[in-house]
Amino acid sequence: MAEHQFHLKANWPGLRNDVGDIEAGNLITKVSIPKEMDGPGIGTNPDEMLLGAAATCYIITLAAMMERSHLEKLHLTMESEAIVDVTKGVFTYKKIIHRPNILLKHNASHQDILLAQQLAEKAESSCMISRAIQGNVEIELQPTIKMAAK
Repeated sequence: MAEHQFHLKANWPGLRNDVGDIEAGNLITKVSIPKEMDGPGIGTNPDEMLLGAAATCYIITLAAMMERSHLEKLHLTMESEAIVDVTKGVFTYKKIIHRPNILLKHNASHQDILLAQQLAEKAESSCMISRAIQGNVEIELQPTIKMAAK
């Protein structure tokens, strides 16, 4: 069994509404509580980082699956959204919505379109981050698959 280890260093010099620093490999940034949660909104925050982890894991997994399936794409882009519920002062990370946009070549077959749809769905359950948060955060997919104009 092979294991990979990832490390993060954090420095938080102040109190709740101050600004800290994190460093994890190439991720070096300031962190604070977001403005939406009455914080200073400087740098990134845990909510954005969880969304970023889920989104990047998903899109990389999808691209790898498309490559292994020999499904040629012209473009693969995505927008993702996180929904955080606030009830009686308790913040709950409820849902992440991924909206991948897959643009296939103009001569893509009906089978290619179906395969793109299947891979979009399979990538969500295959992504390591999706599996890590499964049962705690709902993940919704809203894929768009199009063929390029001639």
